Amino acid sequence: MRLSQSFGKTLRQAPADAELASHQLLIRAGYIRPVAAGIVSYLPLGQRVLRRLERIVADEMERIGGQALALPNLHPAALWQATGRWASFDVLFKVAAGGERDYALSPTHEEIVAALCAQEIDSYRDLPRLVYHISRKFRDEARPRGGLIRLREFLMKDAYSLDPDDAALDAFYPHVLDAYRRIFDRCEVPAVLVRADVGAMGGRSSHEFVVPHSQGEDTFLACGTCDYAANVEAATFRREGAPPPVLAPLERVPTPGCQTIADVAAYVGVSTAQTIKAVFYWGEAAAPAGRLVFALVRGDLEVNEVRLARVLGGLALRPATEAEIRSAGAEPGYASPIGLDVATGEDAPGILVVADPSLRAGGNFVVGANEDGFHYAGANMVRDVAVTLEADIAQAEAGHPCPECGGLLRAVRAIEVGHCFKLGTRFGEALGATYLDEANQSRPITMGSYGIGLDRLMAVIAEQHHDADGLVWPAAVAPHAVNLLTLGKGEDVAAAGDRLYAALRAAGIDTLYDDRAVSAGVKFKDADLIGVPLRLALGARGLAAGMVELKRRDATEREDLPLADAVTHLRALLANPGAPADPA
Repeated sequence: MRLSQSFGKTLRQAPADAELASHQLLIRAGYIRPVAAGIVSYLPLGQRVLRRLERIVADEMERIGGQALALPNLHPAALWQATGRWASFDVLFKVAAGGERDYALSPTHEEIVAALCAQEIDSYRDLPRLVYHISRKFRDEARPRGGLIRLREFLMKDAYSLDPDDAALDAFYPHVLDAYRRIFDRCEVPAVLVRADVGAMGGRSSHEFVVPHSQGEDTFLACGTCDYAANVEAATFRREGAPPPVLAPLERVPTPGCQTIADVAAYVGVSTAQTIKAVFYWGEAAAPAGRLVFALVRGDLEVNEVRLARVLGGLALRPATEAEIRSAGAEPGYASPIGLDVATGEDAPGILVVADPSLRAGGNFVVGANEDGFHYAGANMVRDVAVTLEADIAQAEAGHPCPECGGLLRAVRAIEVGHCFKLGTRFGEALGATYLDEANQSRPITMGSYGIGLDRLMAVIAEQHHDADGLVWPAAVAPHAVNLLTLGKGEDVAAAGDRLYAALRAAGIDTLYDDRAVSAGVKFKDADLIGVPLRLALGARGLAAGMVELKRRDATEREDLPLADAVTHLRALLANPGAPADPA
């Protein structure tokens, strides 16, 4: 491509609201242009990078048996209503069409694929299968950020594995993880695999690929001793301690003006770990009128609301109001389940009380007495505290013991670049995606879902590969292989540049040709900003000597190549990127 004819231009300054380096550089180098919050246009350079990413992703999907589909982005509401996600998928764009027809703009394609399977798959002989597609997605993000990191409209690769049962899905799942590792290796992105929460997708389990980054929107916890790593929403930790050998009597003690855990602990003279933290929620969908949920954790811990909701079957939770708390007989700031009407099961009447196992790894706790200005001392789980169920609902944090080896967890900020889910039969059951097994029995198809956001991947590559002068693209994803510059105003230089450009193109070398009538300084600055891996500079002095200058974008050294042999040397260099460029 001749830069003199290209659509778009480089900028000397980035918008003031562009915080991440990738956001600044992709705008300045002429790859993207913002349209509105979370919406961007891709200029030719940016579109070329996206196409290269698509090819890498498609290569690796097809390597493990993936078959490409083209799927619609306008989804009938009935499909999403059948799976329950029309109401629960909180970033769903909804479109009301004429004649009372409702649609969703695709945030993901599980419903479409399951409905397609209901038509195309009949027998166990039709399984397993892996299908994928690359298309636009739409999510009504409340806070788009980071340029391409969180968009409202974005390009995504979705893949869906279709298996007869969980065992088959479990056997195939690692092949997708390996394919993702190869994708990120080819893009030169140091992605880390971590355990993750299933979120709005649902299913049995999930994993994220994340890239450590100081400005990342996600946090994962990693063990410093073993290879345990999990997103903060999914991470757990080892509860240490044991019940006391002697249970103290339950005693009501005055705690005037003590409404926080820290206040209570200081007043009574115990550590916060010797208290019980009680947090009230209202379960919005538990019943027509909702119901109260009471979460209990050790006083030095926090409630992981994602895990709590998952334990309760995806129940929608919000903080309970003081009126709702008092209606159950509890007192805000001094609450506990002691003496309250606690449900004996999830479907039984009463307050749902969920207790973290940390309360069994200790005892003689201080906990609220449901009376303003009073707490109980000497509270113990088995004897004094009635609960509906015990579950891991405490938030894991840096410094907690690893659940697998006991080593200390550390927190790492990161950007998510891929997510894999074991969905199970949820979508098959909801949309009639079934097959007949060998015994002629109808069974739902077991699905896996695997996504990579290509816009976000592009941004993460830019975050990993840039310097003070601009982008430094890895060869596999760069918009062009070579950036050819002609320097000076002489007609001989321009003619020689045109001949070299034609020879490079004829040799199949993808070349960006800066033939603009601007100064050498501008061309060098733009070449560094755009970040093509190899730069050829041809000026009057070099032409007179029959030489052209070669420089790698990621190196400081420059080398002179014989002009007559430049194409041959570049072909060899591009075939073996790690080799030295010196023709000798």
